Amino acid sequence: MARSQRTSRILEKAQLRAMKLKAIDPAMDFGRDRNMTTFTTKIEKLQAKLNHYNNLIELLDAAKNEIDESERELGDLSDEMLNGVSARYGNDSREYEMAGGTRKSDRVRKSAESRIRNAAMKKVANAVNN
Repeated sequence: MARSQRTSRILEKAQLRAMKLKAIDPAMDFGRDRNMTTFTTKIEKLQAKLNHYNNLIELLDAAKNEIDESERELGDLSDEMLNGVSARYGNDSREYEMAGGTRKSDRVRKSAESRIRNAAMKKVANAVNN
């Protein structure tokens, strides 16, 4: 899922205000660095920083997508390697276990009785919740 681009309500408000102030007086100056030049410069600086930030987000998303794809490829290859060991040595072999698999003889199977008991417990829990 891509990260959302950042916007700034303050920037939008300042841009609108600057446009309205320029309509009143393009050279408006209230002293102590409160003038249209300073105001528009700060607006442009924030806009540039926001654009840079959003570009970094796009690059980060692209890098994340590349990592996700590499992980999928590596996971598939890992499964294929384990399947290769299984095909060559069998899935109940010591080699299969050494490669990270669980030997077939070591797998614990639930008995039919415990499966029936668990199903009954779920029915009782559903009946109580409803």
